[in-house]
Amino acid sequence: MKLLFPQFNWEVKKSPHVYLTFDDGPHPIVTQKVLDILNTYGIKATFFCVGKNAQAYPELIEALKKEGHCIGNHTFAHEKGWKTGRKSYLRSVDATGEIFESRLFRPPYGKINPFCIRALKQRGYQIIMWSWLSRDYNRSISNQQIIVAANGVKAGDIMVFHDSQKTEDRIETLLHEIIPMIQAKKLTFRTFMDL
Repeated sequence: MKLLFPQFNWEVKKSPHVYLTFDDGPHPIVTQKVLDILNTYGIKATFFCVGKNAQAYPELIEALKKEGHCIGNHTFAHEKGWKTGRKSYLRSVDATGEIFESRLFRPPYGKINPFCIRALKQRGYQIIMWSWLSRDYNRSISNQQIIVAANGVKAGDIMVFHDSQKTEDRIETLLHEIIPMIQAKKLTFRTFMDL
């Protein structure tokens, strides 16, 4: 994917920080769990929110803002960028933009067609990808495998977790293991508001 889209932000070069991100929320249970954990560790994250979820749970969008987290657009209905027409895809991004304001965008599944890329760039969006994907949504990957993989996280990495129903029973365990492990490397967390 990096070879297909080298112009995207896959990592933050020359940064001494790690960028913790969450996709697919807000979710009424999972997002609150994540917020509680982040508050425990005193760190901020970037949440790429699906518009229909943001519309359903506006109080969570307000909580994210109030607690100093960064919010990004993740389309309205988690559309697949290689299977959705350009006009429909851009309408989805615009519909989410009417719910909350952000110039950060992450395409669901990391897939987007070149015409949409050009249009979003013209609208002033910064497309944020990732260098480390937790795969926390995949039940065939154990918590321990994810934790071991996270040991390789380094400065400048953009990490992806999900605050969705798929991660409800594991997100707390993963974050309580992985956050201290990264902090033990003397790495600090930042959001994309800090760039």
